[in-house]
Amino acid sequence: MSCAGQEEHLRPAAELDASGARAITGSLDAFVARSRADLARARDAVARLKSAPAAAPALQRLADYDDAMAALSDASARASVARNAHPDEAMRKAAETCEQEVDALATRFSLDRDIYRSLYALDVSTEDAATRHFLSRTLRDFRRAGVDKDEATRERVRELNEELVRIGQEFSRNIREDVRRIYIDPAELAGLPDDYVRAHRPGPDGKVSISTDYPDYVPFLTYAKSSRAREALWRVYRKRGHPGNLEVLSRMLALRHELAQLLGYPSWADYVTEDKMIGSAGAARAFIARISEASARRAAADYETLLERLRRDQPSAPRVEPWDAEVLKESMRAERFGFDAQSVRPYFPFARVQQGVLDVTARLFGLEYRRVEGAEVWHPDVTRWDVREKGALVGRFYLDLHPREGKYKHAAQFTLVSGQAGRRLPEAVLICNFPRPGPDNPALLEHGEVITFFHEFGHLLHHLLGGRTRWAGLSGVRTEWDFVEAPSQMLEEWCWDADVLRSFALHSSTGAPIPADLVERMKAADELGKGLRVRQQMFYAAVSLGFHERDPAEIDTTQLAAHLQETYTPFRAVEDTYFHESFGHLEGYSAIYYTYMWSLVIAKDLFTRFRGEGLMSEATAARYRREILEPGGSRPAAELVREFLGRAYNAAAYEEWLNAG
Repeated sequence: MSCAGQEEHLRPAAELDASGARAITGSLDAFVARSRADLARARDAVARLKSAPAAAPALQRLADYDDAMAALSDASARASVARNAHPDEAMRKAAETCEQEVDALATRFSLDRDIYRSLYALDVSTEDAATRHFLSRTLRDFRRAGVDKDEATRERVRELNEELVRIGQEFSRNIREDVRRIYIDPAELAGLPDDYVRAHRPGPDGKVSISTDYPDYVPFLTYAKSSRAREALWRVYRKRGHPGNLEVLSRMLALRHELAQLLGYPSWADYVTEDKMIGSAGAARAFIARISEASARRAAADYETLLERLRRDQPSAPRVEPWDAEVLKESMRAERFGFDAQSVRPYFPFARVQQGVLDVTARLFGLEYRRVEGAEVWHPDVTRWDVREKGALVGRFYLDLHPREGKYKHAAQFTLVSGQAGRRLPEAVLICNFPRPGPDNPALLEHGEVITFFHEFGHLLHHLLGGRTRWAGLSGVRTEWDFVEAPSQMLEEWCWDADVLRSFALHSSTGAPIPADLVERMKAADELGKGLRVRQQMFYAAVSLGFHERDPAEIDTTQLAAHLQETYTPFRAVEDTYFHESFGHLEGYSAIYYTYMWSLVIAKDLFTRFRGEGLMSEATAARYRREILEPGGSRPAAELVREFLGRAYNAAAYEEWLNAG
């Protein structure tokens, strides 16, 4: 399609500056009305496609379909942000309903044979590669959705998809809303950083409340000297979602299995892996086994190191308990490497870290971020930022970075608007749970939280920079799912470079930059426990895949999770804990948690170019942006990587990383 031809379905240029957040910040009625208007827009576009005469230009008909999907995508994205981040419970519930309505219409479209026939008849053989890829992928997705099945089967597929949306929302809501607490004596705060202690004053009863939210949980498990208190918090953390999610999860697995079989697959794992880079459930299983075997010796050595350290204090200790592992690691890091994780926290006050993320990425990719004062937002914590390049507005994002009641409990980038060249600016939301700064509290971050910030911002950049594709259906992070994490994982490498850190890691009291030797000791100390971390990730991957590989009627999820924990990690399964009921990835990722490690293999390979040419090399970053980020989903991920590296990716860099130290 020529540029002139595409102009036929462009919106007025002024609409490029319309904020996708406006519907979320208004009234509940306005939010619902905007969502239903998008549904109507999608129906109108599909009607145009289906009624178009055979002589109508192929690209115009494909554009009608693309418009319909873009309307549904943006409505779904807004609903997801509101469901996970809006402070008003009524708005969150309305967003759930809107999301269900969007998904129901999307499912109906995916099973509509008239739409499929209209698209199948299109001849795009002389068009550009992205257009051919878009149509080919679209037709494949129709077939995978079941468009070729008989009417009764398609109706049941529709029912299953709609029910799965509702069940997935329920599973996530049960996790999001289940914040648990322990109440301890002030003496049991021993070992915690001073700012943590100041933020956790005793209540009227003299007890200190510690919640399962990340800013409370992670430091407590890392630093608290009281094993009894750590165990108490660890146990309640692993009861989030229980008992409700046990039954919800069973229903979710059963419906997925039925859906997969209706579509002609032995299991949900077989179905959901087919269109990924990995290609099959068997290949995913083999990958998990391969990484587990490669890390086995190192994980065993890590565990023996921790047990040896524990027995210096408790000679008769039979094992290391999971709630003791992080404290023991910290002790060993101090003794072996002279590194105390608390020593780097003063260099990571929240505000400086945020500015560092912005400064480093802006310089790297030739962007400018401008905060928009007085912008319409859904909570006072939220800030809006316009993204400019050479003065032109190219996208925007929102930062929602501190915990509150009813909000999503982890860290993730959420799409708000999928961009499209000449039509819509890409918009994204970063939803995290970092400590909130106060007048006397700079909110010092752990280095792991700095990594999280860079990681999630990597997703955001992928969405924004990939948001100027010709087709909305290829915009942003629309590569194969097992490549999605690679760009964000690669950006984590900047958190380990002394020169990069010294540009923003300034001591909260003295203003001095973080010393290079402290960074080196931090890097050396991080090697301790790497094998255990990899095996823990393989445990998560094995749970994700194992729950979906066979008929769930044959599975006791609690027993299987316990068995897999003891298979992949050296830590015992603890009775009356239910990790899987708060394993939020089971809703979105379902069987494919393996993708995190698969992507990491690719990310380590991608980073070899920056490692060789300089982390702040503008030329390398420009090539990476052009060949990896900007195409969005316009080409298969393996082709993008080959273009950037000049060869097919391999595991050499990953193996070097795994065996380092």
